[in-house]
Amino acid sequence: MSQQRWAHRVQEIQPFHVMAVLARARALEAQGCDVVHMEIGEPDFTTPAPIIRAGQQALADGCTGYTPALGLPALRDAIAGLYRQRHGLELDPARVVVTPGGSAALLLVSALLVEPGRKVLMADPAYPCNRHFLRLVEGRAVLVPTGPETNYQLTPELIEQHWDSDCVAVLAASPANPTGTLLSREELAALSATCRRLGAELIVDEIYHGLTYGVDASSVLEVADDAFVLNSFSKYFGMTGWRLGWLVAPEAAVPELEKLAQNLYICAPHMAQQAALSAFNEESREICEIRRGAFQARRDFLLPAVRELGFKVPVTPQGAFYLYADMQALGGDSAGFCQHVIEREFVALTPGLDFGHHRAEQHLRLAYTTSLERLEQAVERIARALDSWSPAC
Repeated sequence: MSQQRWAHRVQEIQPFHVMAVLARARALEAQGCDVVHMEIGEPDFTTPAPIIRAGQQALADGCTGYTPALGLPALRDAIAGLYRQRHGLELDPARVVVTPGGSAALLLVSALLVEPGRKVLMADPAYPCNRHFLRLVEGRAVLVPTGPETNYQLTPELIEQHWDSDCVAVLAASPANPTGTLLSREELAALSATCRRLGAELIVDEIYHGLTYGVDASSVLEVADDAFVLNSFSKYFGMTGWRLGWLVAPEAAVPELEKLAQNLYICAPHMAQQAALSAFNEESREICEIRRGAFQARRDFLLPAVRELGFKVPVTPQGAFYLYADMQALGGDSAGFCQHVIEREFVALTPGLDFGHHRAEQHLRLAYTTSLERLEQAVERIARALDSWSPAC
């Protein structure tokens, strides 16, 4: 088939640049180089043992077929129970849609809400796949420039400023990737009120809930029962490769979402759903909480170390496992520096161009998804890379 016959949308969906960094890191490792991985947003911990055992048992029990498109009833009940435990909410399990990863949850919402040519507002910087899903359904992402003055988050004022008659929704994230910043309960309520006034749907990515440090993340459902909420078993529960997430939707939307799920992917993996039931038991939660403490210790080491190297991180991240660092004072562009540091010192970092357009060339993301010992080595190597770095590199 001639390349000229590819759908035009393919040319407008950019590659996930961090995966190119990962590929280069793997190639260097194959050559015998010792690479410190700080590029991909994947916890270095394996899935907790109780969940693995449950998955193995599920396979032994023959849980290898289709499930209902909305997910196993027992898992939907368990997810609703999580909102009761964390947020004091009585959530109807009928509003929970189990999906193959958090990405599929956003795909469902995009297909449900966005007509061709219609727009969704989101912060810049933001997770790149969010805007690409909108392009896939022939919608448009409006990237709203944000900075440290708003904790890199959308505000009612920014929404009002960028809103027009083609907009249908607002997509926020708390904790956010790549910045790790949160929206408070009051800020979520203000976003919800603004969306209602404008006639917009509010979508909130809560995929990093559970991974917060010194503060509990509020769910938008505490203040807006009609919001769409994206979440996942990948981050807090360490189940990235199991491909399991969920969506909480208004009751009226569920039949349409079920129809879309049936057609797009039939159901989430049966074995993964059975395994995830064990994510909520006491043994698994204790393991996850210990790991949360480890992530906090890593952040508390890396943040001052990166600042001492000359990077600017004006807002302390309260969640996720990233630092979004400004290297303007160090000269050059972040893509060039990321290439320099992986080739010279074997540290894999993600350039800011993955996350949008606003000052992307002067930012990079550092993921603290490796051990403290490895982070210490990374800081030493980055320091050496800076000594040999110039904008001409």
